[in-house]
Amino acid sequence: MPDLTDDARSVLRRMDPADPGQRALRDRFVAHLEAHPDGVLRTCRPDHVTASTVVLSADASRVLLTLHAKAGRWFQLGGHAEPGDGTLLAASRREAVEESGLDVDLDPVPVHLDEHAVPFCGPGGDAHHLDVRFVAVAPDGARHAVSDESLDVRWWPVDDLPNPDLAAMVALAVDRVRVADPR
Repeated sequence: MPDLTDDARSVLRRMDPADPGQRALRDRFVAHLEAHPDGVLRTCRPDHVTASTVVLSADASRVLLTLHAKAGRWFQLGGHAEPGDGTLLAASRREAVEESGLDVDLDPVPVHLDEHAVPFCGPGGDAHHLDVRFVAVAPDGARHAVSDESLDVRWWPVDDLPNPDLAAMVALAVDRVRVADPR
């Protein structure tokens, strides 16, 4: 999967991190991909790169979240890259479409990065996701669906999130969208 790995490195290098913490994560993710040609595959242990999408409403007042079946918590849409994805952006978009039923276009520059342990991700429970998060805006009136991977999918006000760990990511996504379209 060197092409997807090369693409992920390139995407991360183009990112202008929002703060020193995000910069440190970007550098760690790039170093991981340089050391592991399979670093975007779930079989790479203990760390592997994943791809997520923060889907905002057209007015950026709400965010679409999924109640993750295995974790039992609300998260942005996303998951593992698959061999046929070709690019990290394609993986993120595929996951968003699969998990929400929405056909969305993504900003090609990541908006946020996060590293977290994922004890339910495969055998051994030692996995860490190096999550690269993109942003998309759903068209007005878009109707979402609930996938088999989710217990629920729902719009949440950006200032009243069910999982406080999402606040920084959602704020960066809202800022990105408002800069692109300052209504």
